[in-house]
Amino acid sequence: MVNSIVWFRNDLRITDNAVINYCLENKRKVLPVYIHYPSTSLGSASKWWLKHSLISLNKSLKGNLIVIEGNPNKTLLDLVNKNGIKEILWNERYSKNDVNQDNEIINLLKNNNVRCITFHSCLLKNPQNTLKKDATPFRVYTPFYKQQYQDMAYELFDYNTEEIDYVHCNNNEQNSKILDVAIKTEKWHEKLLDQWSPGEVGAQEKLKVFLSHGLKGYTEGRNRPDKQHTSMLSPHIRFGEISIREVAKSLENINTEDAEIFYKELVWREFSYHLLYHFPHLVDTNLQKKFDNFKWLDNQDHLKSWQKGMTGYPIIDAGMRQLYETGYMHNRVRMIVGSFLVKNLMIHWKYGQEWFWDTLVDADIASNSASWQWVAGTGADAAPYFRIFNPVTQSKKFDPNGDYIKKYVPELKNIPIKYIHLPSELDAKSLRSYGVELGNDYPKPIVDLSITRERALDAFKKLSK
Repeated sequence: MVNSIVWFRNDLRITDNAVINYCLENKRKVLPVYIHYPSTSLGSASKWWLKHSLISLNKSLKGNLIVIEGNPNKTLLDLVNKNGIKEILWNERYSKNDVNQDNEIINLLKNNNVRCITFHSCLLKNPQNTLKKDATPFRVYTPFYKQQYQDMAYELFDYNTEEIDYVHCNNNEQNSKILDVAIKTEKWHEKLLDQWSPGEVGAQEKLKVFLSHGLKGYTEGRNRPDKQHTSMLSPHIRFGEISIREVAKSLENINTEDAEIFYKELVWREFSYHLLYHFPHLVDTNLQKKFDNFKWLDNQDHLKSWQKGMTGYPIIDAGMRQLYETGYMHNRVRMIVGSFLVKNLMIHWKYGQEWFWDTLVDADIASNSASWQWVAGTGADAAPYFRIFNPVTQSKKFDPNGDYIKKYVPELKNIPIKYIHLPSELDAKSLRSYGVELGNDYPKPIVDLSITRERALDAFKKLSK
């Protein structure tokens, strides 16, 4: 029987996994491996999630997961030589660095007479196969969806995970060591276990709850941070704890607008990966080159106020505090805080991208890059320069009773609904009667929305000439 390494990366599950399916179909003995590469850039929230996800995966694999810290090239060669490995199997990733690393490993192992077999199991469709009819990449979402994903049906792999046959390799001491390192000891991590259950079991439970309680009303409810209409599946999907095909298939027999809209959100992730694969510089360079000469501002005080949720605009501050307390932010609020950073503060989108990368448990290289470029107007199918979200208007529309604000900005909980979206509209005496003094209990607005809107419009108009 052939000994095969199953190299887990961003597919931390054993159900509906193309690699596991191959091993069972071809009667392979499996050595499950995760390689922690210290130079790999993961945000601190993602590291926390990864640690607990690996603990969960190890349980699913009956304690057989090998977790090793080191360079993948050397690590894989050592495992090959020590365990009589004939082939290494993995699911593909799609960033430029990941593709280059995989190609390097394939060439290295080929020279050592080891087969490398790769599979596609992290997206609904391989981005190599989602080109337009003229063989060029899409840059607009709607035709991408209609031509590539509309009315698609999905089939899941059907196998019994109890039949996985493992290569014996005792490495438990090493596992414990690796799982306890490389995670920042920030206090906010202590709160995350109360919010999340990383791993395959937690992912399945999230899907079940969403389908039974959150999907109905999703079309409108998804824009309401004060409601429970989001799936909260994004970190589970990001780490591959649940198959994206399984999520899509769960919607197939639900013929409602809510199910269709949610499916389109799944395809938006596909679009982000399509862009990342075909435009790999999306991660660090404006997709629209004209923005390379844009005069961004470098106000570090404004940036820090934004990061800490101390801008004086409650919906912005609620979102940024939710992010830091829970490792997550409602998607509508992500758009609002993103627009505020790049348009009202005119701070480069890369700083928002970096902060989200470090603090989001669902930080995904494709979605994070594509979404920040979208909101900045620098990317594909981007929000135009004149679309500047007014945080007060957005707050009144999508958090009408101020419940979301009160939850994450509790110092404003006694302020009447009419003023909770912008407390600075109240005079100082009235504010004090509600227990708030601007500049002490809650900050004054750090910028004037009207002035900064006109400033941004003027700057963007000059760029477009």
